Amino acid sequence: MPVESGNSAAARQAKQKRKSHSLSIRRTNSTEQERSGLQRDMLEGQSSDNLESFMRMEDSKLPLSLRSNLLDLFSQIEREFENLYIENLELRREIETLNDRLAPDGQTFEGADLAKGGLKTKASHSTSQLSQKLKTTYKASTSKPRSNSCHARVGGTRNFSVTGWELWGGDSWIVSSFKATTSRAVCQLVREYVGHRDGIWDLSVTRTQPVVLGTASADHSAMLWSIETGKCLLKYMGHQGSVNSIKFHPTEQMALTASGDQTAHIWRYMVQLPTPQPVADMSQQTPCEDDVDFSDKDEADGEVEGPNDCPSVRVATTTLRSHQGVVIAADWLVGGKQVVTASWDRAANLYDVETSELVHSLTGHDQELTHCCTHPTQRLVVTSSRDTTFRLWDFRDPSIHSVNVFQGHTDTVTSAVFTVGDNVVSGSDDRTVKVWDLKNMRSPIATIRTDSAVNRISVSVNQKIIALPHDNRQVRLFDMSGVRLARLPRTNRQGHRRMVCCSAWCEDNASCNLFSCGFDRQAIGWNINIPALLQEK
Repeated sequence: MPVESGNSAAARQAKQKRKSHSLSIRRTNSTEQERSGLQRDMLEGQSSDNLESFMRMEDSKLPLSLRSNLLDLFSQIEREFENLYIENLELRREIETLNDRLAPDGQTFEGADLAKGGLKTKASHSTSQLSQKLKTTYKASTSKPRSNSCHARVGGTRNFSVTGWELWGGDSWIVSSFKATTSRAVCQLVREYVGHRDGIWDLSVTRTQPVVLGTASADHSAMLWSIETGKCLLKYMGHQGSVNSIKFHPTEQMALTASGDQTAHIWRYMVQLPTPQPVADMSQQTPCEDDVDFSDKDEADGEVEGPNDCPSVRVATTTLRSHQGVVIAADWLVGGKQVVTASWDRAANLYDVETSELVHSLTGHDQELTHCCTHPTQRLVVTSSRDTTFRLWDFRDPSIHSVNVFQGHTDTVTSAVFTVGDNVVSGSDDRTVKVWDLKNMRSPIATIRTDSAVNRISVSVNQKIIALPHDNRQVRLFDMSGVRLARLPRTNRQGHRRMVCCSAWCEDNASCNLFSCGFDRQAIGWNINIPALLQEK
């Protein structure tokens, strides 16, 4: 076999390099030609004037410097579109990664196809899931608060920032079906109660004198407020976890709180009301109309300094410890001699207040409980659960403890409350509220469809007006037949700036007859002109 000399081999290699370089040049020229053809194709989609001006750029009489600036601007626009395209690809990959993580729990982010706009059409469902995860994490918080982050007892440490999360139900993308109403009721924000360092889960008004407002917060504390002045009167700091619920004794100055530390506390309070301040001028009333301009622009959430001169209580009179999970809610039975607690251990417990002993353990729910409520005049208890049902427990006959299961929701039942009569009103994360007759539990007598998940609702005693707090920062009022009466005003200057967690009526109060609280760390007192509300019904 002949062997090439060193010179011929070197010549052959040089020839191959020249051939490769020539091929590379041809490929580059071909690529440039294709790119130019692509640019021509893109320009064909533009107006004829723009196309003509671009193609005649070299023949333009514009100064060279101006033409260079124009070309530079076009290049910047191209880079911006390229960056947007890359960001869309990255978002799509992130959504696919989140879907892989949520798949074991049966949850996924729908609408991941950003190029087709699918994410926008399904985002309301995804934000509802995010909202539920955030609420779940906060209510399980049992460690000391650090800034606005939450440390979950279950599932490790998760740093969810309250101020960094925008919780809403996608009301800009959903057209809701409400019953028509022409009401123009008069509502006004009267007072804000600010002092908690984290979101407020629950609030309640005392049933005895002095009448004060109580709030339960994720900052591990409960506070009592003067309704008229907005001043903090007392702070309870006996819990080691998020305080998820607060209820007052029907006849004595005692409060019942439930916490993420797996306990419920009964504690006594003594407060002295300050001198009332002049009530704000109510002549400048805001109509609760649907066409009010509700700005989504949130005010900056600064660090809220707690009340320094507020006395505190750190020791409970009674501690109830039988649960094996987060105690999410608690309430007094009629008479105040027994209390009921609801927990994430899927059970509700009935306790004797005097002895602290467990009387009954109410089991049957398939998933964690979310709320419990007692009838104002009868020994009845209703418990809500994530299993999409709520149950009615009857203790009127000491020898028979019957239970009835209400099925009608398709998602977590966030709360179910009694009215003075024979009705139960339930709210759910499926964005519906249903009114039930205790004598006929097969189907609801009224259904209210909304555009956002519903949290802890309340029903006024005298007029039976339902106040719905929503994830999308709104509070709406309905009657028992499902007719919408009003929507409380919310702009970038007043109203809630985060998810509204709870509402509570106090019809006997002259200044504020409705209260609401939320994740913006404040409670709000509202004045609702109920006669005008019902007159326009």
